[in-house]
Amino acid sequence: MTKPTPDTRKATPVKDGRLVWNHSTHIPGLIPILERLCKLDGIQTVTPGQLGRVKGHSPKLQLRVSVPIRGGFKLIARHGKTVQEVFILTTLPQQQLEEAITTVMQK
Repeated sequence: MTKPTPDTRKATPVKDGRLVWNHSTHIPGLIPILERLCKLDGIQTVTPGQLGRVKGHSPKLQLRVSVPIRGGFKLIARHGKTVQEVFILTTLPQQQLEEAITTVMQK
């Protein structure tokens, strides 16, 4: 048998990010946005976190970058009086991640 040459090897497929389902409840409308975010280059893992209640009211779903974490960023999702943490492991810098979030929120 001969060794495979670079021309005969198959290209490795581009792998989408992974959405982790570790909670049974999520903010309405958040999961489709996170699924679209997972398909972007540089996004490795998206993990929705803890749900909470806040005093302020946000009429539309908002998703913003909160703080950097090891390997990525923590996001805050808000809708109505509900807030949910979202953890993203990514190679993207904060500015590009914010642009990516803006893009998937408009679709």
